Amino acid sequence: MKPWKQIIADSQERDYSRVVPRDIEIPLDSGKIISLIGVRRSGKTNILYSLIHRLRQMVPADAIVYVNLEDDRLFPLTPHDLGGFLDSYYELFPQNRDRRVYFFFDEIQNAPEWERFIRRLDDTENCSVFVTGSSAKLLSREIATSLRGRAIPFEVFPLSFSEYLRFREIKPGISSRAISLMKNAFAEYCRSGGFPETVGLEDQRVKQILHEYLQMIMYRDVAERNGVGNLFLLKSLIKHCFTNISNPLSLSKLYNDFRSQGIQLSRNTLFDYISYLEDAFALFLVPVNSVSQREVMRNPRKLYAIDHGLKAVVELATGADIGRIYENIVYLQLRRKCQNICYGRQKQEIDFVLPEGESPRLINVAYDISDLETRNRELNGLVEGMRGLGVGEALLLTADVEETVTVEEGMIRILPLWKWLSGSV
Repeated sequence: MKPWKQIIADSQERDYSRVVPRDIEIPLDSGKIISLIGVRRSGKTNILYSLIHRLRQMVPADAIVYVNLEDDRLFPLTPHDLGGFLDSYYELFPQNRDRRVYFFFDEIQNAPEWERFIRRLDDTENCSVFVTGSSAKLLSREIATSLRGRAIPFEVFPLSFSEYLRFREIKPGISSRAISLMKNAFAEYCRSGGFPETVGLEDQRVKQILHEYLQMIMYRDVAERNGVGNLFLLKSLIKHCFTNISNPLSLSKLYNDFRSQGIQLSRNTLFDYISYLEDAFALFLVPVNSVSQREVMRNPRKLYAIDHGLKAVVELATGADIGRIYENIVYLQLRRKCQNICYGRQKQEIDFVLPEGESPRLINVAYDISDLETRNRELNGLVEGMRGLGVGEALLLTADVEETVTVEEGMIRILPLWKWLSGSV
């Protein structure tokens, strides 16, 4: 017998209030199963705690149960054990059979055949269900298959800069002191990345933690899950990808480069390994903006990482990397709100082209535009895009320039990246 009653009682006594809220908005009563998916250590458990804290302001505490399925008291779990949870809960709180209750299951993939149990809850009980799991076990496509459209998946990313400020207890503002604190925090954010566990730690400890994360992604979420046979190739690919964030990725060129280094591989193996890294939420590939599928297939995709801090784990960082780090930060900020992101490729490249309805639709990122040639290149690319798409506004994000440029096609705002990210505009 599993100690379900003790685990349920423990969950009642836990203090869920000491959690820093995130910006992600998750409904409490959607009528659907809520699943939180994303890379490891991105903060999914703390988001559950935040939801529980909100609920406790509205419903009795005994109508809310949190279960961590990595609890050693539950090992080993069998397909029948989750049924014992439900029986134990209603034995403890029989008055709640006629009341809506809220069940939170963390790391649900540790329970064999969990999908059947969650579907049964959804079918037969008056309850709202929230689940999380490692990205390797709870991808959105698997949720869609297992729960047959009953679930709403929410992607969880490492901290945005506004969340990072909240974790550091820094309030955005326009005073000299507030601006100084935000700029210093942004420099730290650029070095360390946004994984919650790394906030406020010294650089060497941050690097150790991020190295552990990268090892977990590589071995548990990619190699074990997909039966990867060539670990040397996988390591080489990860190093290449995280070194080259914000750059185009030509798989044909990469294949030839690996072959020239004496690495044995096939094109299909390389394509498969890239897709495994995408499935694990480690990498994102962004296509060119074109109505022609042939053009989309012909042009390389641009490569972005789940967290820019991982770049420093695989290479010795240099000052020249900051522009690519800036661009990766902007991609993640856009990706939190929109999945259909492209880049533009005409006479000049445009870093980000967003779908219709988004504003602005065109964004370039350049760390330093003090050089006139660089400034003109960035602005001319946006002007060309504005003309081609018929839009009257674009955005150029830099390190410290703030101005508005009026052109025949409309207006281009130039803003410091830290200011745009913090919402101080």
